[in-house]
Amino acid sequence: MKPLQGKVAVVAGGTRGAGRGIAVMLGEAGATVYVTGRSVRGQPSDLGRAETIEETAEMVTAAGGEGIAVRVDHTQEQEVRALFERIGEERDGQLDLLVNDIWGGESLTEWGKAFWEGSLEKGLLMQKRAIHTHLITSHYAAPLMVKQKSGLIIEITDGVDYRYRGNLYYSLAKTSVIHLAQAMAEELRPHGVTALALTPGFLRSEEMLEHFGVTEETWREAAKKDPHFIMSETPTYIGRAVAALASDPAIASKSGKAFSTWGLSEEYPFTDKDGSRPHWGNYAKEQGL
Repeated sequence: MKPLQGKVAVVAGGTRGAGRGIAVMLGEAGATVYVTGRSVRGQPSDLGRAETIEETAEMVTAAGGEGIAVRVDHTQEQEVRALFERIGEERDGQLDLLVNDIWGGESLTEWGKAFWEGSLEKGLLMQKRAIHTHLITSHYAAPLMVKQKSGLIIEITDGVDYRYRGNLYYSLAKTSVIHLAQAMAEELRPHGVTALALTPGFLRSEEMLEHFGVTEETWREAAKKDPHFIMSETPTYIGRAVAALASDPAIASKSGKAFSTWGLSEEYPFTDKDGSRPHWGNYAKEQGL
């Protein structure tokens, strides 16, 4: 029996990147996965990318789970509320896992500009997309978990601490969800529900591969442009990290903390797609990053 057979998960922001990798690996572990996002066939989001939630859901099913695509704009409270009402009805109130991976800040981050020099409008929109959405989604997911006295909420972020990340608005978005996990953990703990934060290393997402002009087959060529890319990891890696966390009977001991793919790979027996175990932490120390 697969470790997550019979479990119900929501991957909010599962269209591409880490979200897609997480959804597919949860499917590999046997879960039913509701994949949400704004990009559907024939109607892409304002990011203008080709990936869709239907594609991700089909990949979940092909991997061995059940993928269900639901178009949701997580900035719209009524759409989020309708999502969890639907899950409550279709799954008799069962919800075992929520992964908050909503981002949408790719085109909003103005690297190299101080906060007073860049666009305030873009900076505030990033907070709406990357923090407010997580709050709204958790607000409507938590009651299902509290009622069943079990569940896990994972906040996907960048980094495990509160250090500056090169841009004020980006830093605020990524560190805020770490504290969101910590604060939710305190309020959810008496109800048997766990919340934690998780970061990938240098993620080899679809967009990053395109940025370097390479494919998954030729990705090592990108290290000629950025030598740190040699320690990159595929979305499968964080997907298997999430599946490992969701399968851990002692997961409550991790509540309120922030974890990394490379750190969890030392604890759980998962690997990246090619069987490797990229360790960004050790690499960063060696490189003085």
